[in-house]
Order: sequence, then C-alpha cells, then structure tokens
Amino acid sequence: MPVVVVESPAKAKTINKYLGSDYTVLASYGHVRDLPAKNGSVDTDQDFDMTWEVGADSRKHVKAIADALKQDNALILATDPDREGEAISWHLEETLRKRRAIKKDTPVSRVVFNAITKSAVTEAMKNPREIDQPLVDAYLARRALDYLVGFNLSPVLWRKLPGARSAGRVQSVCLRLIVEREMEIEAFNPREYWSVKALMTTPRGQEYEARLTVLAGDKLDKYSIENETQAELAVQAVNSRDLTVKSVEAKPTSRNPAAPFMTSTLQQEASRKFGMGARQCMSTAQRLYEAGYITYMRTDGIDMAPEAVSATRDAIKDRYGADYVPSNPRIYKNKAKNAQEAHECIRPTDMTRDADSLKVTEPDQKKLYDLIWKRTIACQMEAARMERTTVDIASADGQVGLRATGQVVLFDGFLRVYEEGRDDSVLDDDDKRLPQLMQGEPAVKRNISPEQHFTQPPPRYTEATLVKKMEELGIGRPSTYASVITTIQDREYVRKDKNRLFPEDKGRIVTIFLLNFFRQYVGYEFTANLEEQLDDVSAGDRDYKEVLSRFWRDFSAAIAETSELRIAEVLDILDEALAPQLYPPREDGSDPRVCPKCGNGQLHLKTSRTGGFVGCGNYPECTYTRPIAGEGADGDERLLGEDAGDEIWLKAGRFGPYVQRGEPTPENKKPPRASLPRGWSKEDMDLDKALTLLSLPREIGDHPDGGMVSTNFGRFGPYVMHKGPEDAKPVYVNLKDPNDVFELGMNRAVEMLAEKRANPGRGRSAAAKALRELGEHPESGGPVNIMEGRYGPYVKWEKVNATLPKDTDPKDVTMEMAVALIAEKAAKKKPARKTAAKKKTTKAKTTKAKAKE
Repeated sequence: MPVVVVESPAKAKTINKYLGSDYTVLASYGHVRDLPAKNGSVDTDQDFDMTWEVGADSRKHVKAIADALKQDNALILATDPDREGEAISWHLEETLRKRRAIKKDTPVSRVVFNAITKSAVTEAMKNPREIDQPLVDAYLARRALDYLVGFNLSPVLWRKLPGARSAGRVQSVCLRLIVEREMEIEAFNPREYWSVKALMTTPRGQEYEARLTVLAGDKLDKYSIENETQAELAVQAVNSRDLTVKSVEAKPTSRNPAAPFMTSTLQQEASRKFGMGARQCMSTAQRLYEAGYITYMRTDGIDMAPEAVSATRDAIKDRYGADYVPSNPRIYKNKAKNAQEAHECIRPTDMTRDADSLKVTEPDQKKLYDLIWKRTIACQMEAARMERTTVDIASADGQVGLRATGQVVLFDGFLRVYEEGRDDSVLDDDDKRLPQLMQGEPAVKRNISPEQHFTQPPPRYTEATLVKKMEELGIGRPSTYASVITTIQDREYVRKDKNRLFPEDKGRIVTIFLLNFFRQYVGYEFTANLEEQLDDVSAGDRDYKEVLSRFWRDFSAAIAETSELRIAEVLDILDEALAPQLYPPREDGSDPRVCPKCGNGQLHLKTSRTGGFVGCGNYPECTYTRPIAGEGADGDERLLGEDAGDEIWLKAGRFGPYVQRGEPTPENKKPPRASLPRGWSKEDMDLDKALTLLSLPREIGDHPDGGMVSTNFGRFGPYVMHKGPEDAKPVYVNLKDPNDVFELGMNRAVEMLAEKRANPGRGRSAAAKALRELGEHPESGGPVNIMEGRYGPYVKWEKVNATLPKDTDPKDVTMEMAVALIAEKAAKKKPARKTAAKKKTTKAKTTKAKAKE
C-alpha cells in the first residue's frame, strides 16, 4: 500500500474516497520546513546555502508519514500543482531522507491533478513523474529573496523609524501603491464644469433625455461650460430655439462574455460582488477545491480542458436551449509565461451541478461557487446582441445641438446568466431605452436644466482594484496577492474602511523612507523585472543563484550605507521630502511651519512607536501634535474654549477622539480627559458638550438602601453603578442609550439595579430560561432542558451544552434524541492533558535537582 501525501486533511479525506483501501493517504499540514528567523539562515558567503528547520507543529506529521513508510515502502507526493506544492513535496522528500525513513529501494514519485475528482486523481496516479527541480529552484529563490529583504531591511526600519514593523520585497511595493494614491487624492484640485440636460417629449408624448453637445455652432467638450453664468446662457440659447430631430442612427452591436476565472480575476469579482477580501476569497476557494467542487484555485491560466468546454456547452443547451450555444467553442488563450501558472482556469469540476445542488453549509462557499459556475457557463455562451441608437437634435440655425443615446437588447445571450461587475460605478447613457423617434419630427422641450460638476480625484484602491493594478504592473503572483494585502493590514500600515484601503501614518512614513533610501527596491519596474527573472528560473532558463547574487550585491551595499545614518538625519530627510504634504500653504498666508498653538515653535516630523506625526519643536513646553496627513486631518487637535481658567481641547488618541482639560504639567501629569461616546461626532463637539463629558461621572443621588448611584461611560459602553453599604464590590448595569448617562432618573436606576441583583452574572441580558424541560437524565440523573442560546436552541445537562441540529424544532426533541446529543458532545471533549504534562515536567525537574545535589 503506497503512502500518498497531500497538504491538508480535507484533501486527504476526499482523495481517500477515490483511492480506497489500496493506499494510505496522509496530510503534511502545509510546509513542513522553513528558514529559522535568525541571522545566517541564508548564508550569503557560502553560495546562498539555506538552513532549514522542521517546525514544531510539523514534527508529529512528519513522524506519522515516516511511521507509515515502515509498513508501506512506496511514497507518492501528491501536493498542489504549483510552485508551492512542488516545494512542499521537495521539503518532504528531503526531510524523510534525513530521517532515513526513505530507504534505497523506496520508490518516490510525484503526481499532480488540477481537480480533486475520481477521474483526475486516478489518471494522475497512472502518470507519475519526478519532482520538477526548476519549480523548486524558483521557490528557493523567492524564499531566499524574501528572507534577505525582510531580515536585513526590517531591522533598519526598527532602528531608524520607531514603530515600523517590517518591510518586504512585494509588500513594500504594494504599500507604495496605496500611499501614492492617497497623496494623489490629497494633492488633487477639483475643476468645476457644467453640463446642460434636456427633458424632451416626442409628438406622441413620450419622454426622453438629451444632453447639450453643440453651442454657438461649436462642438462642446467636457470643460467647455466652465461656470454657472455660461451654463445659464446655454440654457437660454436652447430655450429660445425650436428643435427638430436631425438624424436617427441605429447600429447593431454585440458584447462577448468575459474569460473564465483565474486567481486575480476571481479575487477582483468576489470583492466587487460580495465585498470579500482576497484572503477570505482564497480560503473559501481552497475549501471548495479540497471538497472536489472546483479546479485548482491558484492559476494564471484562462484556458479550459476540451472535455470541460464540451460539458459546459451541453449544460448550456440543457438549461437555456440551443440558441444560447455558439456554433464554435470559445477559445481563451493563456498569457502566463512561466511553467507554474500553466494550469487550467478556475471552473466547476461538474458543470451539471449548480450552487443549489451543492452540499455545503457555509454561505461564503455557496456564493463563491455560484460565481464560478455562472462565469464558466457564461464564457461559453452566445454573445449578447444589442441595437445602439444615437439621436441628434438641432435648431434650424445650427447654433444648438443635443444628443440622446440608448440601446435595446435584441438577444440577451450570456447576460441571461452573468454580467461582470465594475470597480467603480459609471453612469452610461447608452444603457437607457429610447422611445421611437423619427427624423424631421419636432423635439418638444419639457425642461432644460444646468448641472454643476467637479472633477473627482482618483478613487482609493479596493482589494479588487489593488490586485488588478499589481497584476498590470507584474508585481507578485496569484499565490501571493492575498497574503501581501493581509500583511500590510496586519502591520497596521493600511486600514480597510467601507472596502477602501487607507494608508495609516505609519505606512506613509515607511513608504517615504524606502523611496528615499531604497528607491530601487520599491520600484515597480525593478520588482516586475525580478518577477520575470524568477519566471525564467521556473522555466529552467536561468540559474536561481545567479539571480540571488546579482540582487544581493547592490542590496547589501544600500543596507550598509543606510545603517550609518542617525535617526535625526533620517527624520530631516523625510521632513524635507514630505514638506509639501506636511506643511501646505495656510489660508491666512502665515508660515505653515509655525506652531498654531504656541505661535513661535517650528513644526517638525517626529516618530513614535505608533507611527509618524508632526509636533512642535518647543516640546515639552508646547505639546501640539497632529497627524502627518495635515492640519484639519482626522486626529488634529482643536481648542474648544476655556472654563475656570483651563483650556478645553479636543484631541485624538490611539483609541479615538477625546476631550481634555488643560495640558500636562510637572504638577499635573494626567489632566482630566473623557473619550467621545459612540455616536458622538468630533465635528459636532463644542465647549458645552466637552464640559458635560468632563463632568462625568454623573451622580444621580443616594440609593434608598444607602450609597451613591452614578452613571458614566466605561470600556464596554454607558452604565449605571451603585455600591451599597454592605456590598463587597459595585453593581454595574449597562445602558443601551448613551443619552441615559445624562438623563436616567433615580426610579428607573433603582429598578434596573434591583433586576441585576436578582439575576447576577447574566451580563446585559436576563437569566436564561428553559424552552422545554425534558425531565431527569435516564442514566446519570440531573435535569435535561432545551435552552434558548445566542446561536440557537441547545440541549443542556449539567455542564454539557449540545447544539440542536440545523432545522430541528425544539418541540420535536425527545429525551432519547437529547441523550444521544449529550453523549456525542461529551465524547468530543478533549482529555485534560495539560495537568499530566505539568506533573511530568515537575517530576523531571525534581529528578534533575536531586541529581545536582
């Protein structure tokens, strides 16, 4: 019985069904080895020798494979069909040979399949091969490069920019894209322009819209009408003339479907349609692949296997009819250069199976499968046929002209199933329907209206548009997009808000630092060229150590040069580089570098553990600070007024905006402050509201049983609190409405506190009540009840809580069913091994201590 090794237990389970008892299928649980996070793991002085280490979590899995090989002297490596999969197979073979688990007579083979179906797996087993060394070399080169950049550049960041977390070969370039887009937005100056829209009617009373395209005999462009005055004159010119339909032109047109999915386009479409992040998309696709529902999800390929094309065409005919099947199959050609990506597109393994027939419980899996199925079906369907109509309307003297456009769908074709999403909504007049219009007939004016517009800055990236941009520039590869985008968010360089990516101050500083001191290594062209060299390694056309050597020669020199700089020097250079952004001209014409608080200090760029900021040079006498995004940006402090001789400030901290009385002094290091409650806007803050917050806690009065009752805002929101004379600790009750902190009366407060004391330990909700009482447990005794839980009804017996199966009505649960659920849940509880482990450790320590004595 040969031992077959795959990455995950889910994949092993699926493959085991197809191979049966003739094979032993085990999981490696991903990469079994990695470079230790210490200096010298890649030895640049010894021809880039790499030191590998088996991870602590992987040792038991390697041992299980080694133990299986004692019984079955044959190894089949069936990891994923890409560079990473090839690397895992290589690591496994190397590790097992070092353990001498692979003997001289042990046959070792590599098999790959693009889909986990019975036919694909059994066919792969008939065509074993050796490990693809060029693919392994490409992996080694990428891993070494990532190590050399991360391990050498990150410490430079830590020393020169306190608060910076890390840098990476691809992640830093990705971060640069986001930061530069934000700087474009901040530097953008909107331009005003106007358009004139006309609501017209036909002689038969049907309405349609047209836009002004000719004025004073000249064709208008986007910016021809610059202001309101010109727009009003244009409206008068239209209103003062009779208009007729000059021409009606109808042209047939068609739209072809988009190509089937590859990794990047799947991530983009999942983001557009579901707001699904790249990481979430890939993990969901991974589960669909391992269950055998879709083909491999890391690919740059868009071609389909001939049998898949045939199956797709059959499915279209069965579901939608022969009219929707083109006479010839649609052929999509791969653009990928390297061997790794020469896989099929991402498609369902069975085209007759739609999302409704899928046996999955996770909504994300169902949504993503439905998207893949529809895109695959659509890519082999007939084109959509439309008729696009353009109507020109003019005055007799030719001084005024308007145009109306629209289209009619004659045959929906692939649009019946699927239409590709758009990254940003675009208003398209061509999508409108027009009534029947005839040349020479009058165009009756119903309403002529001017509309003001302003040019818009480029939009911030979404994960979808960022992946698209990285793909266009040739930065990274499909398997890296999700992890790179996740990393820059985990490092707090970027935050995602309403699906848009915003650079944090920390991310800005890191990017500007790298652009000034390591510009080549965050260059788009340099990174893309390096990717091409790695592709050449994959194809066996280039030596990977030559790529490493050439990179390291220049990179190590740049590291050495920057290491000698002092932090003050680095900040001065960054301060100058960021000057246009940090110190934009002020409206009053005053020096933008003069501190707005003390009036004489100079503003400078500073750093802290939480990132970069602008601060006054007179610190600690002056404590003015603001974010590097500029004055008035989110986080800028604002003086609200004075009270009892103290200045009342609105500031921003790590946990959001807050108000503060006065400034820190040697005598008063922590002046009173209060965070803005949820729902309170910093834009609406004034002196009265600030003083209200600073007056908290609010004392409602004495409780009838003694002790003060008060309200305040806490870590978990608004609350009312009371500590009676005999209470060991206060009683807290959460308030739903923040306004209750300022308005709650004594009667209601006493009532709420009494309810809490009657039901202690129940948090914000009342004590849990049983939906049904089933009686005593027939074997062990103790009440068995059906309870209402946060995640649905469950059976409770002593300390065992067993959730009811989906769609099970609590009324239908019998004692027999409940006992079975309790037994199943109790069996899943793990034995307490930690206690035993601790005893064992203690015993070992005692033995050592005695030996020393």
